[in-house]
Amino acid sequence: MSRTNILSHLMKLSKRKMVSFHVPGHKNGKIFEKYYKTFINNINIGKLDITEIPEADNLHAPQGIIKEAQERAAEFYGAKHTFFLVNGTTSGIYAMIMATAKPGDKIIIPRDCHKSVINGIILGGMVPVYIRPEVNTELLLSMAVTPEAVEKALIDHPDTKAVVITYPNYYGICSDIKKIAEIVHRYDKILLVDEAHGAHLKLSDKLPLSSLDAGADIVVQSTHKTMPAYTQSSMLHVKSENIDLDKLRFMISLNQSTSPSYILMASLDMAITIAIEEGHFLMEKLIDNINYFYNELKELEGTTILSKDIIGRFGVKDLDITKLTVGMKDVGIDGITIEGTLRRKYNIQIEMANIYNILAVSSIANVKTDFERLVKALRAIHDDRKVTRRKVELPEYSFMIPEMKFLPREAAYSSKKYIPFLESNGKVSGEYIIPYPPGIPLVCPGEVITEEIIEYVKILKHMGINMIGTSDEKLDSIKVLE
Repeated sequence: MSRTNILSHLMKLSKRKMVSFHVPGHKNGKIFEKYYKTFINNINIGKLDITEIPEADNLHAPQGIIKEAQERAAEFYGAKHTFFLVNGTTSGIYAMIMATAKPGDKIIIPRDCHKSVINGIILGGMVPVYIRPEVNTELLLSMAVTPEAVEKALIDHPDTKAVVITYPNYYGICSDIKKIAEIVHRYDKILLVDEAHGAHLKLSDKLPLSSLDAGADIVVQSTHKTMPAYTQSSMLHVKSENIDLDKLRFMISLNQSTSPSYILMASLDMAITIAIEEGHFLMEKLIDNINYFYNELKELEGTTILSKDIIGRFGVKDLDITKLTVGMKDVGIDGITIEGTLRRKYNIQIEMANIYNILAVSSIANVKTDFERLVKALRAIHDDRKVTRRKVELPEYSFMIPEMKFLPREAAYSSKKYIPFLESNGKVSGEYIIPYPPGIPLVCPGEVITEEIIEYVKILKHMGINMIGTSDEKLDSIKVLE
């Protein structure tokens, strides 16, 4: 057979035996080799790639094996209903937004939400009401959304239909989700939670409270991110009696493939089986390894590790310690340098890096030697005088929300043109401008670009800060509405 580009490259990568501190949570299949060795070694995966043949059930109208697997997942998570998702958490976010609001309705969302939330609002034609998260200016990380901010938005917008909260956020930061749930329900609204990074929280009472246990109405989880499931495998859970299940089922079906992958559904079932039978034991071992990591690095001069010391500040109620956010800016080593060195020299791949920090995502599939290698590598990078060093201090920015001239849906469908970014003052943006860190949009589609935004972007570009959301990666030009 002729060479296959993607398969050949994947095979090459698989032979590197790289330590994974990134998603998916099965960590290069390591946990499957332990619990499903026969499946991994002896079965041609193509034989499992079937469609809705007799005896195989149907995801869009489950009556047999899929229904039973979903019910078992619901019991584990404490939900009344659980739906398997094969188009990722994105499809679940679209579905829960479109099931609880109609075009023209208001939905309260955090300004640092995942883009799928905004995209869901674009698809559904809703009106976003933004609330700003707290920002840790020292680490330049997005922090919690406070209950007070949620309540103020509800008072200012009493016609709101639902509230969306990200819990935990990308860095493991947890807002006071229980208090937020109480407030949202006091105002007779629906609480929707993007728990993409929290599918593992039920595995230990040493981890933050799960949002279902805190009173959320609908929760969507990326099972593949923090649990052992294949990429794109997610779940949507419902606990509230106030949800129109028929409408939700329709919206899930609308946003999912009509040819769902049985391989992905099988991996969800495998993940739940591992969670039920071994999850608590594996999480205890993981927590021990995380504590080892903290203890080994906490005294390393000039190194910061996001820890539970942050609780009580910036509205933070709790921290998911399985997310390891490490920075060495005080010794002049930026996160991009750390990430590249870990990958090239030490064969360790982490989840994300920005100018200040790296983020290592651990799961129950990681073992002690993974952490030992990461500790050893970080110490070596810290002590290596050949590693490029530069002190970077980003200027403070208010992250004030610009004027919204057009709804995101209107902006998405409007005609646009490119203009020089430096000449965009007063124009309505057709794109996002999102600096990393901290991941909070400076401007969203439909909002007015200000001189303050232009000046801040000029500084960020000069410092080499990564920005996403624009077609022109260099941001020399930007799409604006005509």
